[in-house]
Order: sequence, then C-alpha cells, then structure tokens
Amino acid sequence: MADPSSYRPQPGQIPDSPGVYRFRDEHRRVIYVGKAKSLRQRLANYFQDVAGLHPRTATMVTTAASVEWTVVSTEVEALQLEYSWIKEYDPRFNVKYRDDKSYPSLAVTLNEEYPRVQVMRGPKKKGVRYFGPYAHAWAIRETVDLMLRVFPVRTCSAGVFKRSAQIGRPCLLGYIGKCSAPCVGRVTPEEHRELAEDFCDFMAGRTGAYLSRLEKEMHIAAEDMEYEKAARLRDDIGALRRAMEKNAVVLADATDADLIAVAEDELEAAVQIFHVRGGRVRGQRGWVTDKVEAVDTAGLVEHALQQLYGEEKGESVPKEVLVPALPEDTPALAQWLAERRGAQVSLRIPQRGDKKALMETVHRNAQQSLALHKTKRASDLTTRSRALEEIAEALELDGAPLRIECFDISHLQGDDVVASMVVFEDGLARKSEYRRFQVTGRVGDTQVWHGEGQDDVRSMHEVVSRRFRRYLVEKSKTGEWDPQDGEDGPPEDDGKPKRFAYPPQLVVVDGGQPQVAAAKRALDELGIDDVAVCGLAKRLEEVWLPGEDDPVVLPRTSEGLYLLQRVRDEAHRFAIQYQRSKRGKRLKSGPLDEVPGLGESRKQALVKHFGSVKKLRQATIEQICEVPGIGRKTAETVAAALAGAAPAGPAVNTATGEIIEDENPAPAGASSERGTEQ
Repeated sequence: MADPSSYRPQPGQIPDSPGVYRFRDEHRRVIYVGKAKSLRQRLANYFQDVAGLHPRTATMVTTAASVEWTVVSTEVEALQLEYSWIKEYDPRFNVKYRDDKSYPSLAVTLNEEYPRVQVMRGPKKKGVRYFGPYAHAWAIRETVDLMLRVFPVRTCSAGVFKRSAQIGRPCLLGYIGKCSAPCVGRVTPEEHRELAEDFCDFMAGRTGAYLSRLEKEMHIAAEDMEYEKAARLRDDIGALRRAMEKNAVVLADATDADLIAVAEDELEAAVQIFHVRGGRVRGQRGWVTDKVEAVDTAGLVEHALQQLYGEEKGESVPKEVLVPALPEDTPALAQWLAERRGAQVSLRIPQRGDKKALMETVHRNAQQSLALHKTKRASDLTTRSRALEEIAEALELDGAPLRIECFDISHLQGDDVVASMVVFEDGLARKSEYRRFQVTGRVGDTQVWHGEGQDDVRSMHEVVSRRFRRYLVEKSKTGEWDPQDGEDGPPEDDGKPKRFAYPPQLVVVDGGQPQVAAAKRALDELGIDDVAVCGLAKRLEEVWLPGEDDPVVLPRTSEGLYLLQRVRDEAHRFAIQYQRSKRGKRLKSGPLDEVPGLGESRKQALVKHFGSVKKLRQATIEQICEVPGIGRKTAETVAAALAGAAPAGPAVNTATGEIIEDENPAPAGASSERGTEQ
C-alpha cells in the first residue's frame, strides 16, 4: 500500500475553487471521483494522519498512488462532471447503485408512424414515452387490457402488423374491438396517433377531464335514446375506473413527485423510490449498494439523485423530489434538476401531512428491501469467501485469489481454432473483462507455429503469452516496467479500464499437465513470477500444478472445487460460443464475400438486382454498372472475382433424385459439416 504523503501535492498547488478530483492507483486506474466547492479544503482532508481517517477513506488513500483535479466554474458543472466520470470510469471506491432486477415499464412508441403500446425493459430510447417502472409485468398487462377498450391502440409487433397488412385481415384484437386496426386502414395514421396521445395523457394522470367528457357524452347519448352508444360509454368509464383503482390515490390530485427513502447499516444501504403522478403511485423501484466510501444519508441521497436523473430529461424529472435528508450542495442539485426538467424543481424534506406519511411507507419498503438483500447475500458471501480460502490453502498461495482468469481452447477437428479468457473477481463473474482470441500461431511479431490442426498445448502457450504481453505493454505505459526493446510510450492519463492492464492472482487452464506446463512456460518467458498457475482436468476433476507429478485432489464437497468448476465451465461455454459463431460465418460466406471493398449494402444491391449470384456471374461489366452505387472499377473487380470462383454443383432432391435449380446455392460443404467441439 502507498503512503499518502508520497503523492501529496505541494502547498499552494491545489486551487481554492470548485472542481472535481480523481484518485488513481498504481496501474493508473481511477479508483475514486469526488467534487468540492473548494478543492484545496477538500483534498487537504485526505492527507491527514491515516489513523484519524474513516477506515474506508484510509483504505482508498493507501490504495491510491496519485491524485489530480479539474477546475470548473460552478458547483453545477462540478456535479455534472462528477456524474460523467463515475459513469465512465466505474471507480471501485465510489458508491454505485445497481438495480437488483430489471424493472418493466409501460412504453408508447411515439417515434413510429403507428405508435405501439408495449412492456419494455432496459435503457430508454429516444421518442418513446415511458410510464412506470412497475414491480411486475403482469400489472402492466392488466392495466393495458382494461384501457384498450377505450383507447384501442396497436399492441402487436412489427411482424404481426406487416403480416396483417399483407393479407388485409386484422388480428384477433381488431375483431374484438381492442385495436383500431390501422394495419388494414380502419383508421388513418393521424387518428391512430391521436388515440395514442390520449392514452398517454390518461396514463400521465390527466384523468378527471377525460372521465367528465365521457360521462357527458353518455348522458347526451341517453337523452337522444342512443342506448347502445350510452351503454358502451358506460362500460368504457367502468373500465377506466377499474384501471385507476389499481393505482391507489396517495396524494392530492395533480401532484407529481418522486419520493426517495434510504435504509442503511454500517456496510450496505438500500434505496426505494416511489413515482407519484397525478396523485397516484405509478411506479416503484429499488437499489442496494455496498458503502465502499465514507458516506452519510445525505451523501447516499445525492448519489441516488445522480443515478435516477442523470439520463432523464423533460417530464421524466418531476416537479417535486422528496428526500429523507438534504445533500450538502442542495442549491446546486436543485439547479441541476431544473436544467434537466426545463422548469423549476423543488427538492425538500416532507415535514407533515400525506407526503410525510407516504415517505414513512417508502422508508418501510427500503428497510424490508435491505433485510431481504442481507438474508440472500449472507449465505452467498460466506460461501464465496470459503471457496477462495480453500483454493488458496490447496494451492499454497500467499493470499486468496481475488482475481482468477481461466483460459480454454476450442476448435472443430482442428479448424477455426479459438480461445477464451473469462475473469472472476471475488468469486463472481466479471463479464465486461471477458476476452476472445483467434489462434494464429503468432506471438508478437514472431510466427511460432502454423495455427492449423489440433494442438491445444501450443494454442494455450500462444494465448497466455499474448494476454500477458499485453499486460506488460500496458504496464510499460505507466512507467512501471521498462521493455527491453526500449520502446516506452508516454503514460496514459485517461484512467479508463484497460483491456489487459490488471494481472490475476491465479491463472486456471482447462486441461492437465501439458496445458499447465505450456501456460507456466509462457509466463516464465515473459519474466512474470507473481502469478500462480493451475489446471483443472475434466476426467477426474483433478487440479494440476506446474512441475508436479501428482495432482491436488480437492474433496468433492469442497466449495473451492465448485468455484474452479464454475470458472472452467464458463470459459468452455464462452469459447464454444465464439467457435460456433466463427464457424457459422465461414459456412455462410459466398463468392461476393471475397470481393475486396464490397460492403454488405452493395452485396445486397447486386443480388437484388440480378436475382441470384448465378445470374450475376453471367452478367457483363456494363450490366453490373447499372446497379446503383456500383462504379466501373468495382464492377470489374466483382466480375473478376466471380470469374475466378468455381460455381457450386447443382443441388439434388434426395427423395426424388431430381436436380433443383437453386438460384443462390449454399456454399459448398455447408451440409457436410461434422465433428464435435473440443
């Protein structure tokens, strides 16, 4: 661990102005981002006596190796820059809320000619109106089913819509009156869009005026003795009221607010958010986070506001945000929220009345969420810790292998040889760090062997060498390692996660003694002696160590063995997935794929114009030039490539024996593929 005094800035270097600062570790990785009204006063707090710091702050400053800062004009700019950097760098010592699940929302695709109502998850898209999020998708579908009677908006997929338009017959919803059937022209695009906008207005809480209008129309129809119309309107009003009953009235009508509550202990915190629109609870979501930095309730609220509204604009930011504690920079946060909404936003603590009572309900939900999370996690965390300890003890490591990398080789009878690298940190898969390799027989600029045929040992040596050569290159850029060839580039200052910058404590290979020896030899050749290596053989699940004649046999009930098996199986799955993808692309390739400079769009244009590759092969250069986007030089290249490609033999119907005139035959060998993945 570093001594904070070794990288403490000189007195007078730090400006006394607003700004954002970053702490970096020895690998130049950003590990903490913070903001301050006065950079000089804030950073001085980190360089006190370590014994007097909060334990989490002390861990951060001793892990860091440098600090830097950026001066901004206002506190609002500092808030925006802090959010952007936390999102970009993913610092390990910053509080980051992660949803415990993906909450569904009700979405209306107003960006389409015929807007569609559907359930959506994941990131929000431009031009789509969202309502929610909801706790369950079935709650959305029940609400939509009731409202389609009054607002018969399209709910079908693009494929179903296109199919109905082609056959001139609507789907079942069109026949039972729950869709206005724009696919067959029952309503114009303008009329259908008006229905979708009315649907959005009702979901946004503007319900009173719409219900009053329907009731007035119902009475008029009854007075005119149009009883069928009056009965239909009566049923529509009943359906809308039932839909409204699913969202209980909690605040005064027309109240738009988000209520945020926090439940916390020394190690973790849970956040619950209730979205109230038009006085009714329209959505709910929750997050749980580890308290990896010294932060109080106000700080947790500030992080929650950044997470919740960092990507939102317009009406997605409500008029009022109610919180349990006001952050330190409340005016700056309120101004930031107002800029995102485009109007004034009130950020305050509810003191009395219905809003305070509802805040207590939200807080109880947060407490229950934290208790449930701790119950689920306790067993899992204990199991993972025990697994890492068992691995360290069995392999005689100095400490628990907090980062494990596993390599696997996959091929199909010697063809399409690929490899995978998966990463587990703290016993959990870190999929953003997964990497794939195409085995070429080269290490650096040297052709070691021709990457053809089945040779898992040489493939393993190549892949491990390539991975750790990249690690040494990244290390050299920070000045930690001076390559023998003298090529040492300038340090990289961006702090973004590097692809191969961080070494593991343990390398696991899928295989026995030969593969382990190959991986160890690759590390020795690069001069790396602080990374342990082991192999897990499939047959008896034995753990092999370099230079040992006998394997290490872990008990079948060992948590350490289970973890190694999960790591090995994940590497095997990832390698098989890449190998199949690579093989599929090769089998689907055709003569046009060999034409240099010919992109996918122009290939499709050529095949569409001539109808098939066979007819394209028979065309003259002048005829090829008639295709839009194809010049004479490209036409000559296409003609020459197709002339040199041998045409595939005719297809034969195996049942009748007749030759099938296939205008676009499949590549040769596509039907004769056999073998098993290794």
